[in-house]
Amino acid sequence: MDITASAGWLNSAFSFFDQSITLAVHQLYEFGGVVFTPFMELISLLGKGGIFLIFLSLVLMFLKKTRRFGTAMAFGLLIGALFVNLFLKVVIARPRPYADEASIYYPLWVMMGQHMESDFSFPSGHTNAAFAAMVPLFLLGDKKKSWLAIVFGVLMGISRIYLVVHFPSDVLGGLITGTLAGMIGTLIAINLPKKWYTWDLLPGRKKGDEECLDSES
Repeated sequence: MDITASAGWLNSAFSFFDQSITLAVHQLYEFGGVVFTPFMELISLLGKGGIFLIFLSLVLMFLKKTRRFGTAMAFGLLIGALFVNLFLKVVIARPRPYADEASIYYPLWVMMGQHMESDFSFPSGHTNAAFAAMVPLFLLGDKKKSWLAIVFGVLMGISRIYLVVHFPSDVLGGLITGTLAGMIGTLIAINLPKKWYTWDLLPGRKKGDEECLDSES
């Protein structure tokens, strides 16, 4: 199989890392695959195409109280998607772990249900999107609770390794690109004009209407 020089370097440089982490993660299957497999499939599904995360960012943007979170998430997702899906994946063009039927990954992939992906492997788009969306929540939120956003990102990465659709080094790459995208998205959001966070997205609502609602409640 012909691969690019950068993909070949990744396969060689991270060979031990990728194999060790993959086999370690698959101890979860040995421990309780009946529970872990559907859970990992669900987590992975939440990152598919970034649809859930995009929807969440739009919902948060719609409400004044959470608009800063949603705005930062939206910018993070956009920046991460452009850099990863339109540039890195295309340039590096690393095949998926299951592409080589002689590798240790192929039988694990078959055992996990043969989940197919249509694009290249490095970096993990799911992990990139998860961190691009969750890092803003962590940075802008109450740290007593917002750390749970990072847990979601970590679980996303683990799910991609568990399902054998990514090498661990792909997930590491997605974590790095997603974190950077999330930080840039947050920086953009906190520097937007104040007007963006104060205007009402619901047409026809007036200040008097809001006061009436408040008095009725």
